[in-house]
Amino acid sequence: MQNSKARIAVFVSGGGTNLQAILDAQFSGIINSGKVCLVISSKEGVYALERAGKAGVPSLVFSKKKLGGQEAFEDAIDNALKEYEIDLIVLAGFLSILSAEFTKKYDHRIINIHPSLIPSFCGEGFYGLRVHEAALSRGVKVTGATVHYVNEIPDGGEIILQKAVKVCDKDTPEKLQLRVMRQAEWIILPRAVEMISRKILNDKNAKDAE
Repeated sequence: MQNSKARIAVFVSGGGTNLQAILDAQFSGIINSGKVCLVISSKEGVYALERAGKAGVPSLVFSKKKLGGQEAFEDAIDNALKEYEIDLIVLAGFLSILSAEFTKKYDHRIINIHPSLIPSFCGEGFYGLRVHEAALSRGVKVTGATVHYVNEIPDGGEIILQKAVKVCDKDTPEKLQLRVMRQAEWIILPRAVEMISRKILNDKNAKDAE
């Protein structure tokens, strides 16, 4: 029997705008080979959990602090991924760094969206508005977003898709952040999710046919 859709978990820590972009793309048919089956948050009470609820997607919250450290945190996540039979993990504003052991276990099954053109303004400490503040203080004329595979190095995995965005003279970090989201992140993340979901499905179906 052919597998019909890759099962996706989206990891969040905040408002969930990229989660919403994925859910909207699923609804509109841009994402056809995958389905969001689980949302995992590292924080309680974030708006991303409401977005999941409105879309009828189950959600779980795992706090590293409450669980007592990285190992227990990752074990809890791992158990949930197994329970929901997850094929692909999408980090969408997830602010917890995953260990080398965890990323190795899900090799080429974890992707992340980063709000710059990697290798610029990336790595440890570069997230959210900090990325756009750094781009503006450096005086770059073009920035953008990158979807990449996740490995043990923060923002160090193989690049999947990138999209450039023009920096304007009167930009503030907030204005630039919004333009990068609208013109790059919300476009290339759903595209990458579809590409990889299709590859996972093809690989699964080929294996089943052996």
